[in-house]
Amino acid sequence: MYLRAVMLSGVLSLLCAPLVYAQPAAAPPRTQALGELSRSLQDLAEKVSASVVQIFVTGYAPPEEQNQRTTGDPVIERSSGSGVILDADGYIVTNAHVIENATRLEVELPFAASGGAPARSIVKRRGRVVAAKIVAIDHETDLAVVKVEAKGLPTLPFGDSDTLRPGQLVLAFGSPLGLESSVTMGVVSAVARQLEPEDPMIYIQTDAPINPGNSGGALVDTEGRLVGINTLIYTQSGGSEGIGFAAPANIVRNVFTQIRRHGRVKRGEVGVSPQTVTPVLAEALGLPDEAGVILADVDPDGPGARAGLQPGDVVLSLDGKGMENGRQFRVNLYTRPVGDVVRLDVQRGSERRSVSVTVAERENDASRLQEVESIPHETLPELGILVVDLTERVAKMLTDVRAKDGAVVVDVAPDAPYSQQGKLMPGDIVRALNGTPVRTMADLKRLAAVLKQGTAVALQVERDGDLLYIAFRVTR
Repeated sequence: MYLRAVMLSGVLSLLCAPLVYAQPAAAPPRTQALGELSRSLQDLAEKVSASVVQIFVTGYAPPEEQNQRTTGDPVIERSSGSGVILDADGYIVTNAHVIENATRLEVELPFAASGGAPARSIVKRRGRVVAAKIVAIDHETDLAVVKVEAKGLPTLPFGDSDTLRPGQLVLAFGSPLGLESSVTMGVVSAVARQLEPEDPMIYIQTDAPINPGNSGGALVDTEGRLVGINTLIYTQSGGSEGIGFAAPANIVRNVFTQIRRHGRVKRGEVGVSPQTVTPVLAEALGLPDEAGVILADVDPDGPGARAGLQPGDVVLSLDGKGMENGRQFRVNLYTRPVGDVVRLDVQRGSERRSVSVTVAERENDASRLQEVESIPHETLPELGILVVDLTERVAKMLTDVRAKDGAVVVDVAPDAPYSQQGKLMPGDIVRALNGTPVRTMADLKRLAAVLKQGTAVALQVERDGDLLYIAFRVTR
């Protein structure tokens, strides 16, 4: 009754007022500006949403969830995430963790992306669901590319994530908790956030609310340009607490372009070990006040040494950008493609010089194993893997190899057996099968050939210098 009375009183006073007061007054300038901002955000949301998809995944639960189950066999489950159309011919970028354990992938294209007419109802029409396949996964950046058979899809343009600044307005698009085509707004909380010390992979921190299911979705600026791929959150409750992280668009562009061009990501290096110059280090070595990065080591066979760099050189700038610490040096080199030339301004004693260094491909990179399929190899359908012998050439592509023999996993089939410890990965060195040592790929082929469907298998593998068991049942 109170609310109704107040409303009625308001109507009566309006009716009794002189005619001049009954005329609508012009909106104050501030109100007009808010209205224009609201309309621009509405237009932006409508435009961007057409390029953001929902991804449905049928696959195995992550190893950490499998380990919490009492049964010995891995469980198939359904989940969903998000993705962004970056190529009109159906190439979509998402997070690796969204799709890496998938046995089946489907993508729901927004209705507008399917060529549908503009909607007349506030209840959105669902889009077309199509099958998708994995093109490639890059675990180092937690990014992946999937492909659907479609043409003429709307795409998002890339923005320059290096120009982002704290406080800048951004919008997050995706399907949180399965709620497709959702949009939230916030600001950039921080740029170049590292989740682990000395990690070259950096993230954009934002307070735009994102939740499980937003992974792989778009973070855009107010111009509708892709500035990041929403990847993870820090949370104590399991939901959004205003601390979200997105992979920067410049890294996404590099990964996407290389996967389209090479089928994998070729990582570059210049063969140096940068270290931050601390005040004590500067005092002890008599370095200038502006010194930020010192080369603690230079690979004698690397591109840096060939260009004339030496241990003890102080790096003042990289391509004209001042270097303040070793982390900044690593981050700036991280997105440089193989074959690119970078200019380092260095100081050696009292002499300053400019050195041009060609970026070379990182040697100990397991993704390079795809290139050795031209050498003798074996396909083992019982295990769902392709292997080669551990040779000196192959060992150079791996890290911390403990023995000189074994069968090295080069490729893993999408339907390979899955265990509570996860799938085999390229670069894994198989050392034993059910306790029997494996010294060559022929050994592994012989042992795998007698396995029957349903047989329990325990593979002892070496991964990054550590030994672990991967146990599963043969499924075919």
